[in-house]
Amino acid sequence: MNAHENPPAPDMAQDIAMGATGDAAPVPPRPEAEAPASGGESLGDRIVAALREVYDPEIPVNIYDLGLIYRIDCDAMGVVEIDMTLTAPGCPVAQTFPGTVEAAVQNVEGVAAAEVDLVWEPPWTPDRMSDAAKLELGFF
Repeated sequence: MNAHENPPAPDMAQDIAMGATGDAAPVPPRPEAEAPASGGESLGDRIVAALREVYDPEIPVNIYDLGLIYRIDCDAMGVVEIDMTLTAPGCPVAQTFPGTVEAAVQNVEGVAAAEVDLVWEPPWTPDRMSDAAKLELGFF
């Protein structure tokens, strides 16, 4: 698999690499582009588009721009692995939400299988949000 941790999202100006201490906030990952489908979008673009259709149940922002997606790996066979977090460990959807995300990714053309793992390290902070999400939520 090709690991692609912390590449820049299209609306973010820089790539912030997260160190072992977890003190730098990574930007949402963008998986490596595979061969484009008939629509011209790469598999990575289609996965990100699907993630942007999944909204946090308590915050009116999609999970990708909210910064809940920490890692996306996609191999040549279309097997996708995603590490994601939630805004708080006590989130009431902690048991079911990864399955919702997994289903959204499995519906993407070119994805053979998807697995979503819920991780808590490093903890989510508002610094992980895209500029668009911060603007939508009034952080600017």
